[in-house]
Amino acid sequence: MSEHGHHPRLDRHARYRGEYPIVVEGLVNRFGEHTIHEGLDLKVRRGEIIGVVGGSGTGKSVLMRSIIGLQIPDEGHIDVFGRSITDGEPDEVLGVRNRWGVLFQGGALFSTLTVGENVEVPLKQFYPEIEPDLLKEIARYKVMLTGLPEDAIDKYPSELSGGMKKRAGLARALAIDPELLFLDEPTAGLDPIGAAAFDRLTRELKETLGLTVFLITHDLDTLYEICDRVAVLADRKVIAVGTIPELLKTDHPWIDEYFNGPRGRAAQAAQNRAGAAGPGTGKALDKPAQGGA
Repeated sequence: MSEHGHHPRLDRHARYRGEYPIVVEGLVNRFGEHTIHEGLDLKVRRGEIIGVVGGSGTGKSVLMRSIIGLQIPDEGHIDVFGRSITDGEPDEVLGVRNRWGVLFQGGALFSTLTVGENVEVPLKQFYPEIEPDLLKEIARYKVMLTGLPEDAIDKYPSELSGGMKKRAGLARALAIDPELLFLDEPTAGLDPIGAAAFDRLTRELKETLGLTVFLITHDLDTLYEICDRVAVLADRKVIAVGTIPELLKTDHPWIDEYFNGPRGRAAQAAQNRAGAAGPGTGKALDKPAQGGA
């Protein structure tokens, strides 16, 4: 029970109205003697798509796993929807976990379940009282929402293409109508056409469903096309947060190499040719903040 006397599963009927659904302060993650994060701070704004970038080994996925409670940090504090993930009561944390959805790398589908059965998994976990017929209808709707053909619901992951697996994983992430969506390298392994289609789908779902999206990616086209802000991980912390034009003004060698290297220039040129000053290129929300909002 919450301090207000409500079961945490019922709290999700009132959507979060605060400014920052995710607040990370002083995060420290170590694996043995190897320190991944040291005093990492990050605030994610409600309703934005925030891209998270960084070199290999900077702990992008570890950060996401810490936020969703799969990684217990050595130090620091994480609030999601105003509730503590790092030291909250079990009922409190449960009342947060049924308000987010996660698409892991590669889709992470259960190979022995059909697409529809995969989508039903979180529904059964959080809402065991739902009747089987309604479960199937909800799963069918979520599958079609992600652009998969209706008959995909009865297919097994082995029968799907890479892009279809991503969409099936996304359908499962959307199963319980989350307010917060975590995407870990959603376009990795997709061809440029498939990646662009997934980017458009992400933006459309964000706008239609009112989602806040935490997106880990290496895809510069994705950053330019759909991200409102970008958080850069380096030196064991978030070194800057801002739009791409703002980040380009930041004096840091990794940022300069990443965005001004050959691929960065190609992505920017493609965006310019499209004539679309997308969210990541034209919205100056704030000056870059060191690990902050």
